[in-house]
Amino acid sequence: MANNTADHPAGNSVADGNHDGDFGVTVMDLRGLMELRSGEAVNKIRDSYGDVQGICRRLKTSPIEGLSGNPVDLEKRHTAFGKNFIPPKKAKTFLQLVWEALQDVTLIILEIAAIISLGLSFYHLPGGDSEACGQASGGVEDEGEAQAGWIEGAAILFSVIIVVLVTAFNDWSKEKQFRGLQSRIEQEQKFTVIRKGQVIQIPVAEIVVGDIAQIKYGDLLPADGILIQGNDLKIDESSLTGESDQVRKSLEKDPMLLSGTHVMEGSGRMVVSAVGLNSQTGIIFTLLGASENEEEKKVKKSKKQGPPENRNKAKTQDGIALEIQPLKSEEAAESEEKEEKEEAKPVKKVNVPKKEKSVLQGKLTRLAVQIGKAGLIMSAVTVIILILYFVIDTFGIKGHTWTADCTPIYIQYFVKFFIIGVTVLVVAVPEGLPLAVTISLAYSVKKMMKDNNLVRHLDACETMGNATAICSDKTGTLTMNRMTVVQAYIGDTHYKTVPEPDLIRPGTLEIMVNSISINSAYTTKILPPEKEGGLPRHVGNKTECALLGLVLELKRDYQPIREEVPEEKLYKVYTFNSSRKSMSTVLKNADGGFRMYSKGASEIILRKCSRILDADGQPRVFKPKDRDEMVRKVIEPMACDGLRTICVAFRDFPVEAGEPNWDVENEILNELTCIAVVGIEDPVRPEVPAAIAKCQRAGITVRMVTGDNINTARAIATKCGILLPNEDFLCLEGKEFNQQIRNDKGEVEQERLDKVWPKLRVLARSSPTDKHTLVKGIIDSTVGETRQVVAVTGDGTNDGPALKKADVGFAMGIAGTDVAKEASDIILTDDNFTSIVKAVMWGRNVYDSISKFLQFQLTVNVVAVIVAFTGACITQDSPLKAVQMLWVNLIMDTLASLALATEPPTESLLLRKPYGRNKPLISRTMMKNILGHAVYQLVIIFTLLFAGEKFFDIDSGRNAPLHSPPSEHYTIVFNVFVMMQLFNEINARKIHGERNVFEGVYRNPIFCSVVLGTFALQIIIVQFGGKPFSCTALTIDQWLWCVFIGVGELLWGQLISAIPTHHLKFLKEAGHGITKEEIPEEELTEDADEIDHAEMELRRGQILWFRGLNRIQTQMDVVYTFQTGQAAVPGALRRQPSVVSQHNDAAAAAKTLSSPTHLGLSSSSSLTNSAGAAVAPAAAASSSAAGN
Repeated sequence: MANNTADHPAGNSVADGNHDGDFGVTVMDLRGLMELRSGEAVNKIRDSYGDVQGICRRLKTSPIEGLSGNPVDLEKRHTAFGKNFIPPKKAKTFLQLVWEALQDVTLIILEIAAIISLGLSFYHLPGGDSEACGQASGGVEDEGEAQAGWIEGAAILFSVIIVVLVTAFNDWSKEKQFRGLQSRIEQEQKFTVIRKGQVIQIPVAEIVVGDIAQIKYGDLLPADGILIQGNDLKIDESSLTGESDQVRKSLEKDPMLLSGTHVMEGSGRMVVSAVGLNSQTGIIFTLLGASENEEEKKVKKSKKQGPPENRNKAKTQDGIALEIQPLKSEEAAESEEKEEKEEAKPVKKVNVPKKEKSVLQGKLTRLAVQIGKAGLIMSAVTVIILILYFVIDTFGIKGHTWTADCTPIYIQYFVKFFIIGVTVLVVAVPEGLPLAVTISLAYSVKKMMKDNNLVRHLDACETMGNATAICSDKTGTLTMNRMTVVQAYIGDTHYKTVPEPDLIRPGTLEIMVNSISINSAYTTKILPPEKEGGLPRHVGNKTECALLGLVLELKRDYQPIREEVPEEKLYKVYTFNSSRKSMSTVLKNADGGFRMYSKGASEIILRKCSRILDADGQPRVFKPKDRDEMVRKVIEPMACDGLRTICVAFRDFPVEAGEPNWDVENEILNELTCIAVVGIEDPVRPEVPAAIAKCQRAGITVRMVTGDNINTARAIATKCGILLPNEDFLCLEGKEFNQQIRNDKGEVEQERLDKVWPKLRVLARSSPTDKHTLVKGIIDSTVGETRQVVAVTGDGTNDGPALKKADVGFAMGIAGTDVAKEASDIILTDDNFTSIVKAVMWGRNVYDSISKFLQFQLTVNVVAVIVAFTGACITQDSPLKAVQMLWVNLIMDTLASLALATEPPTESLLLRKPYGRNKPLISRTMMKNILGHAVYQLVIIFTLLFAGEKFFDIDSGRNAPLHSPPSEHYTIVFNVFVMMQLFNEINARKIHGERNVFEGVYRNPIFCSVVLGTFALQIIIVQFGGKPFSCTALTIDQWLWCVFIGVGELLWGQLISAIPTHHLKFLKEAGHGITKEEIPEEELTEDADEIDHAEMELRRGQILWFRGLNRIQTQMDVVYTFQTGQAAVPGALRRQPSVVSQHNDAAAAAKTLSSPTHLGLSSSSSLTNSAGAAVAPAAAASSSAAGN
């Protein structure tokens, strides 16, 4: 496995822009080539192209210099091989969103009511004897008024249209924002390629076939390619092939690199061979798109013929290697899930809980359902009472008979009652809630961008408000991620600061500078600062940057040395990886011998050293006892100061010994000579200690999980304030942590973990698995009084599992690898811990905003429902008309959700403990406020309703005939109701019982403008709304009274907040989260991620196995039918029991997987009904279910 460099062709073939003729290879050739793996691919390349160089020649590119970057050439490549762009799934059009919004049940009921009402208002019987129909037609003297019956229906329809448009627009803008965000992320993603011999970074979309791309640890490959040169390259191809082991890539064994896979180790160069829709990822995307459409068509056809074929079948037809599984893009995952469901229906219900709804969504859904049920009951009761009263009154007491002439009039009455019932329902259901949640989240996400939080999943924003624990990486998050050498041990001297160059022997200095310059990735550089007076920019590996920084501080330059020894001259490179913890580079000397430079963690390299350079620059023997002394005197003091120690060493292999066997690493990496040990520090970010103190005050525990050694970790944790003096905390190393939490069999036990994590503050020398185990353990734990909600920060490829498992995963935007960003929920664009604190603040703010809105909304609902209900029962007519109710409900809800959901967060949010998973949405204090204000409003409204006409000296509006004009009386009731809501909206700004409801109101211009705007609209409606709004203009006196009663709300609010909540034990809380007891047993088992993938494959295998058996069985039935000319009765009979007992049998089958006959019986034969089979009804039902 020597440095895999293909031989370079003589002469440099930098692609000129003016090729005549096409490339020597077509898209389809390359596509076919990329579908081969390992040995097959190597043979194919050898047979068809000679070697990788042959492909480069045909693609007219140079393996060293790359493409010329000439626009004409690039354009040519675009036309020949396509662009590196996979078109996103089509967005829903505005009309589709409108159609979706129309599906709302309440709206449908309203539409029906409005249409009936409209229809009846145009239907007039010629000269029906109005007296004969009792009171029904009273007050139709004015013809104009009678004609205005259509207005109510039209007004209801109009308001429905408004709601639908608002909802659709909201969804549309959310979708647009999200797509904008996606494209921003995509545009920011850059990749390193070589053009004209220069290493440059270009946006992923600009990569063309023939580009020479540099790949390194942590990259997500943006296109397919063929390896030209690689050092220890290992790729994780699980996203494409499902192969969990890392695949080693080399020119001899397997040079094929696939888009969408992750580089886990090593580095190298590849020639890009397929981009965009022709790359492996692209092929899968097109398949997904095509198979989805095909499936839709098939589903329509296959209502009768059983289920649609599964997608894998489609793949083989397209001749694509079956081992490719669709990439887990969101769209792919969705269609996978749909299909999984379809496949799993007939066989066995596999309990894989989906990723839970966010904490808030869960609580809201439950609350909405409870409220909806109550509303339905109320509205049904209202309608029944109204109809009964009318029937008894008209036909019983007054003794009228039902005549054909009167029918339309009676029906109009019934429709009116129905509309009143619907009104009660509409008012009861808080349809402003989803809107409030959307607005609040969308607003927060927009604002969080300014606070350097790029939110990828909306609900993460609100979950963050409930976070009780943060597991943070050290490097880059808590520290500046600008490694700098601060101490050094060179030539028997321990320097506490970087020494002057003249203090070091020239020979020692020379060999040290060479070792550092050559034995580091050539992609690591220190560039001049972007801004004047800024810090130099570190590019590449941070530790290597620190060492290069040391070279520059010693007044030397690494660039000339690298130019003298270009990467091609490196004979062999052992790249850094987590098991090796060191990096070595071998050079071939002019005399035929070899020199190897090594660097790595001091405890590892010093063990391999047998000599050390002394003060004179001469090697002297270095024994184990010398090493122990050095560890005690040099390395431990450095580590206690929080420094990471790196040892730089070299070894010469003389010519006489011949070429060693480079694959036996242990023998190669031995007998080293130590040049120097340096202490590298990553300084703590200045703003971190304050941010961590804020977190602790807010009831959030911060834990540090790092790969560094325990001394460094402890030193940094103390500087940050994670470890406080005189407190009883645990600092563990990964090994010790595992001993404490695992039983004898090596399995993690929750009980053991529960003893460790509450006190654990620092986990050092931890592997990615340790991090994942810790996060999972804390989330699943039930020891505290509340369940934990855990946030995790990470930047490396290896943090992926922990980021996915966490409730909220934060990835670093600058230092983070693509893998980490892919797994995260929020990306910190400035890699800074303070941004996490901002996220907590915003999250809590979202939660509080929604609670504020709920408090306001539910008060409106309670009052409106009771008023409509009692009013209707006592006066046969709701005092608040349907259109007025809709105005109150829709406009006030929509606007109030805007006003209350856009309150900016304040620091005071960080002074309370997190709510946790099972705290109810509506606390006792809020319940007190809701009921208290409802009492005030009801008393006022009923007083006005039954005695208002005397107070204002106007005509009573009660018991008005069917089409009578609007009365002043009812207008006043409506106006007062709205005024009280307006002022109560100000009360709703505080939910924890604070006295000053105006505090900070000027900081929220949206709130002020909404309140004033609603007030202005109300004036317009009352003064000019007329018949559609059932209003008449009021005098200035009446207006002043209305406003005065409204202001009473504020005073009443003060009174309510004076009552201490703890005396009101009888008040119930509402909107709880799901408690542990309510989760069904099977769901508690494991999280979806945790179900062993092998087991999932097995399940999928079972399904396919069952299907296969079915097909064989069906075919046998068909054959049997043709042979005997009878219907295949036995098959049908055999089927019936299997359908009925399908669940039990399949479960048993899955457990035993015993004999094929057993499976044959329990297999869900109902799926593919043979043509001749007389199928049991159950089977038919289940097959149509599978087809849907």
